Amino acid sequence: MLVVTGLLLLLIVAIAWSATRTYREREADLREQASVVVATEAAYLDQRLDNLDALATVVTAYPTVRALDPAGSRDLLASLLARYPFLLNIVVTDPAGRIRGSAVELPAAGPARYDAACLETVMRTGRPCTGPYAVDALLHRPTIVLAYPIPGEDGQPAGVLDLALNLLTLQGAFASIPLPAGSVVTLTDRASRVLVRSRDAEKYVGRLVDPGHALAPSQVPPIDVRRGLDGVAEIFGNAVIARGPWVLSVGLPVSLALDRVWPLWRRNFFIAVGTVLAMMLFGLFLARGIAQPLGALTRIARQIAGGDFSPPPPTAMPNREFAQLHDDFRTMAARLAEARAALDEQVAQERRAREEVQELQNQVVRQERLAAVGLLVSGVGHELNNPLQAILGATELIQRTPDLPREALDEVAFIQEQGARARDIIRNLSRFSRQDASPATPVHLGEVVAAVLQLRGRDPDRPGVRCDVELQSTRPVVGGFTELQQVVLNFVLNAEQALTACGRPDPRIAIRVRDVDGSVRLEVGDNGTGVAEADQAKLFQPFFTTKPVGEGTGLGLSVSYGIIDAYGGTIGYRGNDWGGATFYFDLPAHSSGGVAQA
Repeated sequence: MLVVTGLLLLLIVAIAWSATRTYREREADLREQASVVVATEAAYLDQRLDNLDALATVVTAYPTVRALDPAGSRDLLASLLARYPFLLNIVVTDPAGRIRGSAVELPAAGPARYDAACLETVMRTGRPCTGPYAVDALLHRPTIVLAYPIPGEDGQPAGVLDLALNLLTLQGAFASIPLPAGSVVTLTDRASRVLVRSRDAEKYVGRLVDPGHALAPSQVPPIDVRRGLDGVAEIFGNAVIARGPWVLSVGLPVSLALDRVWPLWRRNFFIAVGTVLAMMLFGLFLARGIAQPLGALTRIARQIAGGDFSPPPPTAMPNREFAQLHDDFRTMAARLAEARAALDEQVAQERRAREEVQELQNQVVRQERLAAVGLLVSGVGHELNNPLQAILGATELIQRTPDLPREALDEVAFIQEQGARARDIIRNLSRFSRQDASPATPVHLGEVVAAVLQLRGRDPDRPGVRCDVELQSTRPVVGGFTELQQVVLNFVLNAEQALTACGRPDPRIAIRVRDVDGSVRLEVGDNGTGVAEADQAKLFQPFFTTKPVGEGTGLGLSVSYGIIDAYGGTIGYRGNDWGGATFYFDLPAHSSGGVAQA
């Protein structure tokens, strides 16, 4: 059906193109015809004017005319006027412009002078002159005067012969050439004033065509298309008449092109309609034969595209090609069903294998970590707990000793606090190996930072490190105070040791607490040398350290990792703008909130 529709569209386009082309050709024919007709009409008008020139030559040779004798020239002028119907009058004047003879009888109260416009020019130059548009002073009708000198005895003009053209009958000069119906011949002067018109001369003679856009005769194009005085669109052929100078225009209605092409269009229309009907009938017949099998195949394709690979039911097809295509669809659906089942099984197997491998990897990592930390705890924890218990017990006995100075009691309390901290560290090592933590409570990180700074402030070996604290968040987190203190202290100790190792002249540590989305982040940065790129991936592995042998165990960051992970947080490392290292951890913020007491 689409093919039939496409062919119909092509046919319609071809017919429209042919009709437009034919119309343009007929329009071009009209342009050529207008050009030929206006040239012919101009030749006829020039011939008429030449005849008038010859008439003037004969008349000015008559003795009675040369003598300016009114009575002697009266009959001659009257007989000539009767032979030339497009002349309004023939007048003889003396050098002063007084009428010395006329082809028509002058009224008693008529004017004594005639056509002063060309009189002076003819008397001065001795040559003929063509006057402008005027209304005849004797007959009061529109005219143009052709003035000729009457030679005297001394060779100078003795008078003037005026041939007054009758502009209302001059269109008869164009009647000898047949024109199409509705055509019009117009003669205009240099001011675009109508001098002669072949139709409705009384209405348009003397009227200006377009006063605001008048063109000189030499500027008028040979062919143009415009609306005439009567508002009809016409193709004008224009020719310049040098006598005026005037412009002779022959206008052929543009509708003539449509009138000439309409029979061809009508014939083509009926041919096109018949062709379209035949093609539509053929298309319907063709569509009827293939619509049903195509519909069945389309339903099968949609079924397969929707993911239903069940074999479609058998369907009768009109020909072998459609039957073969239907069988191919059935075979494709069956094979796709088998392939999807096999793929689903393979994906399920791979997923189970991947989950098993991941679980085994997690178990291996956990077992290795637990084995390492458990070995340390079992080997060192027991040995450390006994002296720590002794130290703690001794501090309690010392605190009970009477009359001890206040400074001594403060030092004993400090020893007791540090002993308890050491005991908690051993307990944290055990907890890391078990991946659990003490019960989580709301903790303000500002308080944790303050406790760490107070603890480091009592260390007599602490280097002169500048420590800046910036608390941008006051929201509490969920965790254990002692465990978080251990993590922050571990960060600070690592920063101090890094600054001591690099020998910075202005060692600096920055501690900042801020909000990150729904969590609170604590960062500890220094202006040391940072961590080598090769070591960054191993920072939180147990027993990994970059310190010299005997100065580090490699458990600080791994224990910190276990603590933060147990509280549902994340821990990490990044470089900073100083070129040093920044360790940080994020913990979920406690929903109730509160103001930190740092």
